Amino acid sequence: MAPLALQPVALAVFLVLFVFVTVLGFMGARWRRGDRDTLHEWGLGGQRFGTLISWFLLGGDLYTAYTFVAVPALVFGAGAIGFFAVPYTIIIYPILFTVFPRLWRICKRHGYLTAPEFVRGRFDSPALSLAVAVTGILATMPYIALQLVGMQVVIAALGIEGSGIWADAPLFVAFLVLAAFTYTSGLRAPAIIAVVKDLLIYATVIAAAIVIPMHLGGWGKIFASVPAAKLTLPVPGAHTLGSYGAYATLALGSALALFLYPHSMTGILAASGSRVLKRNAALLPIYSLMLGVLALMGFMALAEGVSKMPQFAAGFAQYKGNFAVPALLLAAFPGWFAGVAFAAIAIGALVPASIMSIATANIFTRDIYRAFLKPQATDAQESGMAKLVSLLVKLGALMFILVLPASTAIQFQLLGGIWIIQTLPAVMLGLSRMRLRPGALLAGWASGMVVGTAMAASTAFKSAIFPLHLAGGFIAPGYAALYALIVNLIVSLLLSAVLNALRKPSRRMLDPAARFEF
Repeated sequence: MAPLALQPVALAVFLVLFVFVTVLGFMGARWRRGDRDTLHEWGLGGQRFGTLISWFLLGGDLYTAYTFVAVPALVFGAGAIGFFAVPYTIIIYPILFTVFPRLWRICKRHGYLTAPEFVRGRFDSPALSLAVAVTGILATMPYIALQLVGMQVVIAALGIEGSGIWADAPLFVAFLVLAAFTYTSGLRAPAIIAVVKDLLIYATVIAAAIVIPMHLGGWGKIFASVPAAKLTLPVPGAHTLGSYGAYATLALGSALALFLYPHSMTGILAASGSRVLKRNAALLPIYSLMLGVLALMGFMALAEGVSKMPQFAAGFAQYKGNFAVPALLLAAFPGWFAGVAFAAIAIGALVPASIMSIATANIFTRDIYRAFLKPQATDAQESGMAKLVSLLVKLGALMFILVLPASTAIQFQLLGGIWIIQTLPAVMLGLSRMRLRPGALLAGWASGMVVGTAMAASTAFKSAIFPLHLAGGFIAPGYAALYALIVNLIVSLLLSAVLNALRKPSRRMLDPAARFEF
């Protein structure tokens, strides 16, 4: 099998843009200067990001390099089921509009910098806060690793090869760049780079939506060349929801989980006001239009027949369907534009990876280090620990990719989605006036974690879809995370009701507004 050919023009354009955003990352230290020896400034940018910067930051945070690679890859390989990502990204913005401005106001009033810190203040429970913190860190680590997987695919498409340590040299360089500008500039670095990243991605997607259909003879010919089985979801049988249940639960469960991830929460809390979040809830659906076109690139790759082209055989052999988009870009565009698109994907890895490492560092420092290990830590000690942890997190993600196969990162990310949604009752319901008991929430969290992990284990961690067997032999395949969340909610609400009946609730339980401003 012939190796992938070096793409000199694409590589040159890629390197120019990569160096440009690296310089921007370091310039972030001078942008809207603040005391980066405080976690508030280093980890949240001083909460001074307005509507436009927050729009780019949240967009760069949510639509990652792996999104750019994996969504069309899923459509390329599995067909219509991959389009669940489009309704999923539509559902999340009403949630952002209705729930998170309230969370922002409460956190701002009390100086909370993380979701676990809010949980500790709301329920006066260090144990529940620790559970939310550990869950967030565990769920985010494989997410960072997947960004490096996306970068690996791009590096391979550029034809950069080597053996031994030289094979991984580009990833080490990317790690050093990411580590350096994150350490010096904090959240300001990904905020300013996100502007460039999103502009490049929009340019790539718009060009793809115009040029590739023209290249292939129009949308009619694209859809005609796609196997009929991939164009629509299979019709369910008599005693099962089939792929309909999987599609619907994937969309709903993914939407409920997305803003619970630490990196999403960091982007939210970095906004300058709750109105900024409401405006972004109205503006961010523009990204959903982009994602729809991005998903269609999976069908474009099928129509182009990239998997059958001998020059891409090595890429598909190593990265399977994840190589579909890079192969399509190389086949349909001149080298210089392929370089622009590959730079967009690579920068799309740097932005979320840096935010994720900052978010996990914020949580470890504020909710583990300061809460349990060194309560009297100064602001400088706290920010210093966060910077160190951000480096260790990125190094851990790099080692994860270099030591283990990419499929392992994907399997752990599957678990990450199942785990992070188990923090929903403590975080989202914690914003309500419901009389919830921290012990009940902790029991619900543990139940959801165990049930969700067991469901994933029953599929050998190869699928997030669990075939739930109901009465009468009816089978309801659905997203394991959502099923586990239902168990979590049942335990949390019923146990809270029992505890409230057995024990007179405190003033905090009767009137959450006594502590928080709603």
